[in-house]
Amino acid sequence: MIDEARQIAALPFDIVVKIPATEMGLAAIKHLHSEGIPLLATAIYTTQQGFLAALAGADYLAPYVNRIDVFGGNGVKVVHELQQLLQQQQLPCCLLPASFKNPRQVLEVLQAGVGAITLPIDLVAQMFAHPAVPLAVEQFSTDWQRTFAEQLAFES
Repeated sequence: MIDEARQIAALPFDIVVKIPATEMGLAAIKHLHSEGIPLLATAIYTTQQGFLAALAGADYLAPYVNRIDVFGGNGVKVVHELQQLLQQQQLPCCLLPASFKNPRQVLEVLQAGVGAITLPIDLVAQMFAHPAVPLAVEQFSTDWQRTFAEQLAFES
């Protein structure tokens, strides 16, 4: 794991190496952190696992929000707890939650103060979707044309 991470880090790109937050992964994170290699601890399912990865030197933590839920946990709660621990302990680590399945999970994680998330494009589309939006846009266009005819907004 350490050799592969070094090879990846040596590439001529701005790369953050992903390491699973397992027992062996945490040992690798600790070692690679001392070499200054940027690291993301991935496959995080518990607050404790994420906290240990942060203590080992991970720059980023990727808790799997929906996958935690699938296993009977509370992914949003894990993110809240990790965010709180990082702030309380003043650890220089950022959360990068992943594995979202609905807009509510996204909103709740962002409300925890997380600065970045990873989302599939279909979920981003769901966040824009609301049945009232097309109706409101259509009504605005109708009202505009009734009042201003073909005049453009910037011409008014």
